[in-house]
Amino acid sequence: MNAFAPRPHADAEELLRAELAELLPPPPVPDLTAERNEHLRASVLRTALAAGDGSTARPVRARRHRQGLRLGWIAAPMAACAIVAGVAVLAPRDGGTSVGQQASPEAVRILSGAALAAAAAPAPDARPDGYVYVKSLVAHAGRGAAGGPATLPPAHQREVWLSVDGSRPGLLREPGAADTELGAEAPVYELDGPGATPRKTTLEAAPPSVTNPTHAYVAALPTDPEAMLRLIREQTRAGEGDADQRAFTAIGTLLAETWAPPKVTAGLYEAAARIPGVTVLPSAKDAAGREGVAVARTAHGEQTQWIFDRTTSAFLGERTVLTETTSAGRAGTVLGVSAVLAKAAAPAAGELPKG
Repeated sequence: MNAFAPRPHADAEELLRAELAELLPPPPVPDLTAERNEHLRASVLRTALAAGDGSTARPVRARRHRQGLRLGWIAAPMAACAIVAGVAVLAPRDGGTSVGQQASPEAVRILSGAALAAAAAPAPDARPDGYVYVKSLVAHAGRGAAGGPATLPPAHQREVWLSVDGSRPGLLREPGAADTELGAEAPVYELDGPGATPRKTTLEAAPPSVTNPTHAYVAALPTDPEAMLRLIREQTRAGEGDADQRAFTAIGTLLAETWAPPKVTAGLYEAAARIPGVTVLPSAKDAAGREGVAVARTAHGEQTQWIFDRTTSAFLGERTVLTETTSAGRAGTVLGVSAVLAKAAAPAAGELPKG
């Protein structure tokens, strides 16, 4: 029987219209013109980035996006809240790629909110002759000598001191292990010819780069997200596997292991929003047990997750999870997890920040 056959009632036509209205999609909403979108995006970023230059920033408050985002609260400066969703979805693509060649709309919203919050954060106060101190919790899965699935140990504290200008060795400190000097010149031996006496020398230190960053190098990175992403892709070109995943991983390392100026951090988030395949997880926990919303990217059977605080949009930490069952474990096995606890300026390697 036809569900929409006339009924022997006077209001049959009205009932039919009501049923059809429920089945048909709502009329489309016209997109912003390219010119209007560019104007709005430029206005938002100018407002947010100006706060990173030392001017008084408006307080960050939570705002719920009503449609298209079932992820709780995303923080952004009040001046930008009303239009951030429209800006995020219509952001320019890296290198002029076609629609769809970027993160998912939900991930773009999360990353744009994080960029706006980062742009309004205080600037690092590390001196050129000082150190950047990063305190975190970390855990990495391991496998026994006999093989078998990987197991994740309890998270432990990790403290790192990195020379701001890279001119002095850094330091890694973990419980139960001797302090490890970072970036020191390692002695090597060269042979000038067969039968020659080995000659002691040192390896030449690699120059600062995206994969070998110093605080000074990171501070000088381009703040334009397209230029940022081009540089990261170029400097990670020699790595293995998926080029987009190499870029995503490199950005994640910079977010977790360095203390970038507000504009640079904002540029990193905006660059990540231009990487195809970045999606959203409604909920994830960092190594400290803090729950938040995550953006993630999957490659080669592993998913890398960046976890953000729902209220402040602050970067909390990372997780790496198997998405396929392998010899290392079943799908869903956590291979690594971290939580960033503190970033501050320190006077010397091994000395805790004042206050």
